[in-house]
Amino acid sequence: MDAIGERIAALNERVRRLRADDLYFYQLPSSAVDGPWVTVNGRRMLMMASYSYLGLIGHPDIAKAARDAIDCYGTGTHGVRMLAGTLTIHRELEETIARFKNTEDAVAYSSGYVTNLSVISTLVGRGDAVISDKINHASIVDGCLLSRAGFIRFRHNDMTDLQRALVKAGAAAKLVVVDAVFSMDGDVINLPEVVRLCRQHGAWLMVDEAHALGVLGRTGRGIEEHFGLPPDAIDIKMGTLSKTIPSVGGYVAGRKDLITFLRNTSRAYVFSAALPPASAAAAKAAFDVIERETWRVEKLQHAGDLFLRGLRSLGFDTLNSETAIVPLVVGEDDRAFLMTRLCHHADVFALPVVSPAVPAGLARLRTTVTAAHEPQHLERALAVFEKAGREAGVI
Repeated sequence: MDAIGERIAALNERVRRLRADDLYFYQLPSSAVDGPWVTVNGRRMLMMASYSYLGLIGHPDIAKAARDAIDCYGTGTHGVRMLAGTLTIHRELEETIARFKNTEDAVAYSSGYVTNLSVISTLVGRGDAVISDKINHASIVDGCLLSRAGFIRFRHNDMTDLQRALVKAGAAAKLVVVDAVFSMDGDVINLPEVVRLCRQHGAWLMVDEAHALGVLGRTGRGIEEHFGLPPDAIDIKMGTLSKTIPSVGGYVAGRKDLITFLRNTSRAYVFSAALPPASAAAAKAAFDVIERETWRVEKLQHAGDLFLRGLRSLGFDTLNSETAIVPLVVGEDDRAFLMTRLCHHADVFALPVVSPAVPAGLARLRTTVTAAHEPQHLERALAVFEKAGREAGVI
């Protein structure tokens, strides 16, 4: 067997062993969704792993917008956005994003992953420097590698090391890329200091707000609102349409000249199929709901604080999380799988994150809180996590 075949066989053997021991919890299909509850394999389970931070999945206004779009446009488009695939609903969505993010314009892509991959590799290339937080999302890392620019990483949220990276880049054109909320740890980038250093060293700044939109800030507008910074603090505002926004896709918001450049040069926009009309309409309607139902953001933030305090009082290590993403660090991979099995048997849907997705010895259950969770839901989850944590030897 050659090296490729060996890698495939090794992974398949690992999955086989996990399945045989009732320890494989990925790609489990939900047959029904009811607020914070899902039905999985016939069992009604409390969902503690959802990205629907504001609980907008199933919102009647969003569902109606999707149905109306199908009635108006059909299920697809006539091609890529650059040619015959642009519909009025696409432009309405982008105008809504620009208004929400307080920028001149915005452009939508077919997924958040390809947004980062395409935008980074379009903006920088050979002879330039792209500077990335060490635990940025994989899509950012892949975009940096694809760009062929000099790739410099700095220690996680370490501003002294970011300054070192900026100095190392020298006179090259520089792009700094950071997550707003880090998807495995739940902590927030020190944006005020990142902005100061970028301006000091003449670097462009791109911030991925996949887990910040609807989560940070008084009205859910994201990290600039969270820190009270002006709307021009970030040059390139990236986000997704598949987490807080219950649809699919990604976007970049910024100055009109930047967006025009991306529309005409970024390969994922020029050569990828346009967002389906129902998806674009659902995303636009979701922004409208967030602006109208402002109570959702406050409820989410209160639920997150309640859950974090509860876990820490039980003795769990939740790292430096301060958002709706709450990691329960358990140590070794086997312990993460065991604790997840205990939670699932108690009808709480949580998921393990193990190496190499996180460093060896830092395996965890990555839990999430949403605005669909009521205090009694969180109390139930805390009780299950406490029991599982004690049985697994975590606390």
